[in-house]
Amino acid sequence: MSPAAVELLVLNGVRLKGFADVEALALSSGVAPELVGHALAELRERGKVLHRDGRVTGWTLTSAGRDEHARLVAAELEAAGCAPEIESVYRDFLELNPRLLAAASAWQVRDEGGQTVANDHADAAYDAGVIADLLDVHVKARPLILRLTACLDRFARYGPRLEVAAAKVQAGELDWFTKPLIDSYHTVWFELHEDLLATLGKERSQESKEMA
Repeated sequence: MSPAAVELLVLNGVRLKGFADVEALALSSGVAPELVGHALAELRERGKVLHRDGRVTGWTLTSAGRDEHARLVAAELEAAGCAPEIESVYRDFLELNPRLLAAASAWQVRDEGGQTVANDHADAAYDAGVIADLLDVHVKARPLILRLTACLDRFARYGPRLEVAAAKVQAGELDWFTKPLIDSYHTVWFELHEDLLATLGKERSQESKEMA
């Protein structure tokens, strides 16, 4: 993989996560940690990223880094010549997104006697129903990932990450549905959503118009 390709993957990872350490960026991008670290050092020298210390440490983009990321992904999309297909996948994704969000909400809270309460996961039948909803969305998301990957290689990592999270939820590892700061299904789905928006140069505020 060329240094430019690594740099784009790392820059994209920081953009999507907002704030992340080397290990998280390596996991999400599929780039070896030592290459991630080298790319971050180079980007910091050019004023594109900065490292924050404190209770939680990690990397984030500067305003120049956000501009650079937007420029690079726009150039990548133009060179690939597949903007219409990415747009088509994005619209299909928007059809699935409310179902995933509803399942994630149902996993976290449930109705009990007309009151919204935290889901304590004591009701196995209830959880099985929510997991079935998740898996139905997951099956429908697979071809979208394949279509994206056929256009741009950097989307290839989403498939395996979603598969791992779905399998862990099925195996009873409850955190892997919605827990932040790990590669839970909701975490990876959120990053995929952000990646589609960033690739197409869109803002979330536009989405109500996209669905109209």
